[in-house]
Amino acid sequence: MPAPERIRLHIKNNRDGEELFRTTPERYRAAEARYPEIAKRVDVTIDWDLDNFETSISQAHALLTWELPTENLAARAPELRLIHTIGAGIEHLQPVDAWLPAAATLTNNRGVHAEKTGESAAMALLMLNNNMPKYATDQRAHRWDPQFAPTVAGKTVTLLGVGEMGGAAAEWFKRFGLRVLGVRRSGEAHPHADKIYPTAQILEAVAEADFVHVTLPSTKETNGMIDASVLDAMKPGAGIVNFGRAAVIDHAALFDRLRSGHIGGAILDVHDPEPLPADAEVWDVPNLLVVPHVTSDDVETYADLTLDLVFENIGRWIDGKAFRNRVDPVLGY
Repeated sequence: MPAPERIRLHIKNNRDGEELFRTTPERYRAAEARYPEIAKRVDVTIDWDLDNFETSISQAHALLTWELPTENLAARAPELRLIHTIGAGIEHLQPVDAWLPAAATLTNNRGVHAEKTGESAAMALLMLNNNMPKYATDQRAHRWDPQFAPTVAGKTVTLLGVGEMGGAAAEWFKRFGLRVLGVRRSGEAHPHADKIYPTAQILEAVAEADFVHVTLPSTKETNGMIDASVLDAMKPGAGIVNFGRAAVIDHAALFDRLRSGHIGGAILDVHDPEPLPADAEVWDVPNLLVVPHVTSDDVETYADLTLDLVFENIGRWIDGKAFRNRVDPVLGY
């Protein structure tokens, strides 16, 4: 469908969401100034949760949101052609093919996280190399147990997932002189990886690693992928970081191997549920740092970069081009 002369965009903010994810009128006006020609074609409504949602969505051509009530969406939103979610993961919207209107396209924030994720990935790897999860455990136990560490140059890191986030991590790792391996579904080469393995060779890939860095999305294929067999294939004392989704790791198996020392340290930025309850087992697992899902989101740029994607896609619609960051409902990313 060609873009209408006036494109109605509805922005649904969440009151209980973090401030950096919100599209405020001030942020929207700044985006209008960055894209003046596109903005001339857009009529926007900005609201909170379900306030005025049904009225707005019934006329909207485009929607910016984290989540939405999906039942009978095609009937409730007959003009809707673009739904943009403010995150990269879409597991909270699955099964997408059960509700996505045939005329609409779902897009995500893939790429928005890359710069911050790369920097955070470097931080996490250096923390593992220098035993920081162990020292956090020692501190809680009032235990003085120094362990000296070499530099990371020449060590090997295996990336599980080499998309936008994994690729950004790989670029940072190369700056530190690391050998970078990757595992990706396509098996396609990456400019910042020394070698890419297909998913079927994951055991071989992690066996070479001093560090395993995870940025996998949550899908039918990836959930539970990092199980006991993968963890056991890792070198004794190797470290692991998860910046992807919690569901991809068998946490019971990971916790057992942290307690035994087979896994030397772990840094987990993603959890299930979030926020973690006070009695969650993960809080007390040794040699593990719990990070409250903050490593990939730049507080100063996240909302602006999100709006850049929305305006770019509206511009692409006007120009008759395909939307950027289209989500495949079957693959889940």
